[in-house]
Amino acid sequence: MLKIGSHVSFSDKGLLTATDEAKSYGSSSFMIYTGAPQNTRRKPIESLYIPEGKEAMTAAGIGEIVVHAPYIVNLGSYKEDTFELAVNFLQEEVRRTDAIGVNNIVLHPGAYTDKDAEYGIARIAEGLNEVLEATKHTNVNIALETMAGKGTEIGRSFEELAAIIERVHDNGRITICLDTCHVHDAGYDIVDDLDGVLKSFDSVIGLDRIAVVHLNDSKNPRGAGKDRHTPIGSGWIGYDAINNVVSHPALAGKPFILETPWIGKNAGKERPMYEAEIALLRGDVDVRFGGEFLEDVERLHHFFGKQDIDHRAFVLNTWELLKSDAKARKADPREPLERLYDLAMEHRALSGDYSEEAVNQRLTAYLAGREWLAKV
Repeated sequence: MLKIGSHVSFSDKGLLTATDEAKSYGSSSFMIYTGAPQNTRRKPIESLYIPEGKEAMTAAGIGEIVVHAPYIVNLGSYKEDTFELAVNFLQEEVRRTDAIGVNNIVLHPGAYTDKDAEYGIARIAEGLNEVLEATKHTNVNIALETMAGKGTEIGRSFEELAAIIERVHDNGRITICLDTCHVHDAGYDIVDDLDGVLKSFDSVIGLDRIAVVHLNDSKNPRGAGKDRHTPIGSGWIGYDAINNVVSHPALAGKPFILETPWIGKNAGKERPMYEAEIALLRGDVDVRFGGEFLEDVERLHHFFGKQDIDHRAFVLNTWELLKSDAKARKADPREPLERLYDLAMEHRALSGDYSEEAVNQRLTAYLAGREWLAKV
């Protein structure tokens, strides 16, 4: 069974809350932060409903899950206080990950700030050596995430990650989290040459080190170095390329985790598109949503076809306009999905009285294209 899920909340009742949310999306995996990703405040491990959460996971058919380290950890810093905080806090996060029973904690390697990449690579390896030594009695690997190349972050190339791994003594505990948006934004052509990208990864690092895959579309063209996620199908990568990642034999058995953003007129009150994205990529939209849903997607294709709108061309042209024309962006900053939503609502393209979430779910399926619909 495909291991697929999303980032879910670990607040309130901890693992039980996370499992309940993941279940609502139809997930078979999920990812959590053990506390807020932007600070060091943490609830005691005993208060995280771990036994109850594990029981709920079993009942829901959810197996392997993933932890993500907080953003404030920067092992690449030359500042002693920042570096020591990163090392000490990451050690504690690894121990918490072990207590939850998770085998991989995803980590943004770090940024070299005022130094250079060579310094950053050495500094990150130094920090990892300290963390791994202090947590050698745990069963947790640190999964270094492929990065987009934003600012001075390390991990923007396979070679940088390999250079870190080479300097880590106990590097059998270093795995990799492959992020689709990040590698795309870093310049790797996963749209037209996924086999070539994975072959390159294998020669530089080794495919056996990939432990987790983050599934995110990108708001920017390949090589932009921006790291801005968008729902599957609504960005420069597109549904077909993401689906190729999920179905690639070299990545079989890995947990695939969505980190796509909330969308909508009032995103704080709407759920993300995880449920629709998971069903699309797992191939059970008809089972999850029913025949009426598919009929609505067909209606959207008919409607947008009459408007002479091709789903991929519309998405890419909109992003290009927003990126290249500041005046047009100021006049109309709406992103592709919102523009499609407004068109569909204005012309009453769907017959049902649907919530904003339900309309966006159907638009997400529309963005998978007619070929996908024909195969359902």
